[in-house]
Amino acid sequence: MQNLVKRHRQPRLLGVFAHPDDETFCAGGTLAKHVAAGWQTMVISATSGQAGQIRDPLVATRRTLGQVREREFYAACQQLGVRHARVLDYMDGTLQDADPHELTGAIVKIIRAFRPDVVITFGPDGAYGHPDHIAIGAATTRAFERAGSSRHFPDQLAAGHRPHRPAQLYHSYFPHNRLLLSDRLAHWLAASATRFQGTAEFTRALPLFAVEATTLRYASDHVDVEWYPSGSHIVEQNEPGAKLYLILSGYTDVIEEDADGTRRTLARLGPGEFFGELAIVHQQPRAADVVAVGDVTCLVLAPGAPSAFAGRGADARLLEAGTGEGMVEEPTVGALVPVDVSYYVGQKIAAVAAHRTQYPIALDMLPPELLQELLGQEYFVRVHPPHVLETSIWPGVFDQRKSPRRVARTAKRADMPISLA
Repeated sequence: MQNLVKRHRQPRLLGVFAHPDDETFCAGGTLAKHVAAGWQTMVISATSGQAGQIRDPLVATRRTLGQVREREFYAACQQLGVRHARVLDYMDGTLQDADPHELTGAIVKIIRAFRPDVVITFGPDGAYGHPDHIAIGAATTRAFERAGSSRHFPDQLAAGHRPHRPAQLYHSYFPHNRLLLSDRLAHWLAASATRFQGTAEFTRALPLFAVEATTLRYASDHVDVEWYPSGSHIVEQNEPGAKLYLILSGYTDVIEEDADGTRRTLARLGPGEFFGELAIVHQQPRAADVVAVGDVTCLVLAPGAPSAFAGRGADARLLEAGTGEGMVEEPTVGALVPVDVSYYVGQKIAAVAAHRTQYPIALDMLPPELLQELLGQEYFVRVHPPHVLETSIWPGVFDQRKSPRRVARTAKRADMPISLA
């Protein structure tokens, strides 16, 4: 992202989204990076997210959820360094039914008041097809096009909101990443000197994180929560292994069978413990049976969706198919702009954690290298201007190890286009 910056004025970035937490997942690292570079930033949430999930009943009820999520939104913006934040009065889940002219006018008014250089919002895909995302993205795109003309919403001019046309418009974009959480977690577990024992908070949070990561296409795993009745073989010795399991409730016995049929119980596993990682890491068959002791519920991470014809046992071949590593190349309407936010992943995770009603996670829940790989890049499609040379070089020396304050001073001294990639 580029913007010509004059010496006497800080450049400004506006993000317009549908719900609290959209700002963090779509552009949290980008917002933090711009703040560090001396930009004024503003984030709008069109709704308070009052129709969302309640994943921590100690934090909110259905009656209070909207108020609580609004506070979480401001807390997340504070984590990202955003100084200007506002929640509009629209009802969660109804943006697609709002009067398009009225919704566009509300955003035009914000653009004319804040006078941003760059605007970020959702694209036509709504990240993953969410109707509210699609509606707010379309309204913001219209507002970007109309805010600079006095012919549109002239009543706002009488209130002192002069026309303003931002220089650039970007749509948030989530390319399909073939990365597998199951693979990264398996290697992390296998490399640990001690057996991992997840807390109750970890056991509750990881399924939510895995679902969000795959929904937003950070990872390609098939995520499921499966129930196994007492006595069932969750995995069988010598069968191929590609799935990673986390026990959510219940207990299992790990049983090894010798060539002569002798069976030995090696361990009993319970909530918060993984199994299946060694077969993934070493690409070898399962070393033992894992049998449910009573009813068991597991989070299951697989490289692909289960087949209705999948076999069991050492000779099974009809197994879930995985994909290769890397990003999937997909056509976009405009230029795809990656923004390196690896230095700001910590702030992004802290902002995610601020949305506790939705993501009751601990900051140190997952290994930092996995979070870097998942969240270290954010992507945008450049809508306007349609033709401009992108650059990934910041003014002066850009080094992720330098402090944000040093980067900000460098940016302010530069009498040249500031690159935001």
